Amino acid sequence: MRSKGLLIVLLVIVLGSFAGCAGCGTYNGLVAADESVDQAWADVETQYQRRSDLIPNLVSTVQGAANFERETLEAVTSARARATGITLTADDLGDPAKMQAYMEAQAALGGALGRLLAVSENYPELRATESFSQLQAQLEGTENRINTARRDYNEAVRGYNTQVRRFPASIIASMTGFERRTPFEADPGAEKAPVVEFN
Repeated sequence: MRSKGLLIVLLVIVLGSFAGCAGCGTYNGLVAADESVDQAWADVETQYQRRSDLIPNLVSTVQGAANFERETLEAVTSARARATGITLTADDLGDPAKMQAYMEAQAALGGALGRLLAVSENYPELRATESFSQLQAQLEGTENRINTARRDYNEAVRGYNTQVRRFPASIIASMTGFERRTPFEADPGAEKAPVVEFN
């Protein structure tokens, strides 16, 4: 009888130890996934900062072109100010409203830059300057880096959100405060193909 009670206690201890180790492993996996999301977000912010840093050089180069549309330059400057005025911390990545405001500000800046580059096509003397060509190439490269960083961020968020929702990790995640993160989404209207006209 006594050995049967000892066996049960030993079995409970072994099962408890196994569950504790599994719980620690799950928690550590969630921490690693959370850190991956934070790192991917830092990469996105780095690329947005690079773009933001290029804009003053671009604007001053364009201002040197005679009779350039002032409202286009003001739109770029204003959009840059709005985009840099919104900051997100790693804690804000789970708030869809804050993410949406950030994405909208960055999309507005991208749109203003696109209009600036499109309008610059009407100024051959501007396009001919070496500094403008270099800035344009750097901006195009930065836009590609931004797209890559956003894709990497979404992949990190997907992996993290999958881990947070998967059983039994979901139990540990809810007990320890791990919440789903918000991925980047396409700009409104991006699902429609652009109309190309040659007039």
